[in-house]
Order: sequence, then structure tokens, then C-alpha cells
Amino acid sequence: MTADLSPRAVAAVGVGQTPFGPTSEAPTYVVMLQQAASQALEEANLTIDEIDAVVLALAPESLMGVNHAERWCTDYIGGRMKPVLRIQTGGATGLSAVQAGYQHVASGLYERVLVVGADRVRESGDAQKIFNKIWDPFYERALPFTTITMIAMSAVRYMHNYGMTERQMARVSQKAHYNGALNPNAHIRREVTIDEVMESRYLSWPLKLLDACPQSAGGCAVVLSSADAIKPESQSPAWITGVSMAGETYYIGDRLETSERGYDYGDAEALAVAAERAYAMAGITDPRTQIDAVETYASFTPVEIHNAEALGLADLGTAAPLFEEGFFDLDGEIPLNPSGGVICTNPISVTAMVRFVEAVLQVQGRAGAHQVPGAKTVVATGAGGSHQFFNVAIVSSEQPK
Repeated sequence: MTADLSPRAVAAVGVGQTPFGPTSEAPTYVVMLQQAASQALEEANLTIDEIDAVVLALAPESLMGVNHAERWCTDYIGGRMKPVLRIQTGGATGLSAVQAGYQHVASGLYERVLVVGADRVRESGDAQKIFNKIWDPFYERALPFTTITMIAMSAVRYMHNYGMTERQMARVSQKAHYNGALNPNAHIRREVTIDEVMESRYLSWPLKLLDACPQSAGGCAVVLSSADAIKPESQSPAWITGVSMAGETYYIGDRLETSERGYDYGDAEALAVAAERAYAMAGITDPRTQIDAVETYASFTPVEIHNAEALGLADLGTAAPLFEEGFFDLDGEIPLNPSGGVICTNPISVTAMVRFVEAVLQVQGRAGAHQVPGAKTVVATGAGGSHQFFNVAIVSSEQPK
């Protein structure tokens, strides 16, 4: 007899978010973890005693300012004597942690898993100076690469290939800020005009201040459950129908040549690969007609543009005009980042988990003022490293068959 190796059905049955804002006004890590975990458990109508394992999404020590922070954080969420796994993949961490929790349950090892994280991005001073150490010290750091200049370089390449303009980037920012103003948990909650974006100061051409994300603090959590452990009388499951990840090469120089797929450094090929795998798992053959909304990790406006293409929502080089036309607006054909996205909120180690939680809220019909009417299938993505690690999750109101 051959064993059934297909994954068990897994659903999110409770989510939690703290309001996000500047680190100077935020509680400690453990308080934010407690707040997010308590909210997720309450929504799931569960106690911590009913949780089989915990997955922590935390920043590296150099950013947290605390060595082996899992030792500090585990007790405060009731994790004593439970299996604990700490995940760290840069900006992708939050969704990587969800993926680890999914695998815990889908494998049959556990019935319920709490995935929880928190971040205080400026805890150890200027986070940018720490980020600037992730590139190769001999060949790339001297350029000099930073998390800003690497995306500026990508944007310039995209402009060269497809003709994207700064004004089209500003339209993405206008959309993001409009949506963020409707989200009570967003860090930045104000609308901006295209002219305001165009007049904001340059960080690294063509990126301006209002093309970029903030540095945020806050906590996020999700309770994952097997189908067998769901309490139908008190839980509203949001099913994970597809999940995947793909990693790019370490050296950015290796990404500059056009690949067999037609992608180069101006695009997001690894995101496209991860999306293809997740779509196949979820049975999605035409993302433009089968996806109702997307929460994608895009810390700068040109990233939203090439992410839309990598996710199969537009052909290569065609997404920028679609943003101008309102195709990706909250009331458009496929709303992109209805929560405001990373442009409005970026607690890095849980940013990708926020994308997942927002996708859950959408398919449950609980996203409030930024709800996409009738959303049944929503995509969440994460990105980490030097635009290097990409993950994709498909969240659905329908249980996979």
C-alpha cells in the first residue's frame, strides 16, 4: 500500500494585528507579540493550551538589539514546553513563518500552530546602515548598494526596457496612500496627490520620499488549523490553497542578463517562479480572471509595477499604464494592496505576514473600509534579502478538494 503524501487542508482561523507606527511610540517586542497573539487566539476561540506549536517571525540580532530573542519572547506568548521555531528570511520572514506553520499542519505533525512576530525597525539605531552590510564586500558594496539604491537601479533598468515614467510611479503612491488612509492599522494614513509625490525629495533617482515605505513597529499573528481541528460553530476558515517560495542568486550582477523567461534585473523573476508554483498548487490557470485581489510586498512604487507582471496580472512591460488607468485601484479590476501595502506600513520582519493576514481578512469579508467586494481568492507575497527571496500564498474562501 502506498502512503498518501498529499498535504492536509490548512486554514487560518484567527488573525491579529497591532496598530502600526513609529518605533518611538511602540511597546516592547514582547508586549506587541502578546497583543497580536491574544487577538488571533481570541478570534479563533482558542486558548494557548490548544496550540500545538509556535513559529516566531523575528528580525536578526543586529536589528533587534537582543541576542537570541526567541529565549525572551517564547514565555510571553505562552510557549513554554511547546515546540518553537524561529524564522528569519529578511523582508520575507513573515510569510516564510506562515509557510513553516502551514507545513507543520499540512504534514500532519500538528493540528494547530500559532505564527506570531513583531518588529521595531529602528530599535538598534539606523536600520539602513545595518542593511547596507548584506552585499558582497568586495564586488558589490563599493557601488554602493543599499536597499534604496538596489531598487533605484532596478527601476532605471525597467525604465530603459519599458519606458516607465516617474509620474507613473507617483500614481502607484497615490493609490497606495488612498488605500492606507482607509486602514486603521496602517502606519501612514493620509492621501497624497501625484504632484506631492513628484515634488518630494529624491532618495536615489528615480526614487523619491513618497515612493518609499516607512520604518514601522508593530506585531502580527495568525492561528493555522487543520480541517479536522476546525470549530465550525465559532471559526471562519480562510484556506491556504497554494504556497511557494523561490530564491534568486546572491550576486546582483548575475541577474542583469535577460533570462530564458525574458526577465532581467528590472523585473522580479523569482517572484514569477514562486507564483507559478503556488498557482499550480491552487489550480489557478488564469490569474487575471481567477484572482480577486493581491497583497504584495512592494517597499517602493516601481516594485508594485513589476510585481503585478511577475504575478501574471499583466504582460512584461505593460503594468505601468494599467496603474494610471485605475486597473489596480481599490475599485478596479484587480485591487493591488487594498490595505495600502508596504508603502504605508513596513514592520520588516512581519510585513509579509501582514500581507497574508490582510488576504485572510479579505476572503472573510472583514477588511472594513478597504474591503474588496466579493473577494474569494486573494494572493499574498513576501520579499526579502537583496530583492532575493520571494514567497507567495493563495488564500481562498473555498476549502481545497
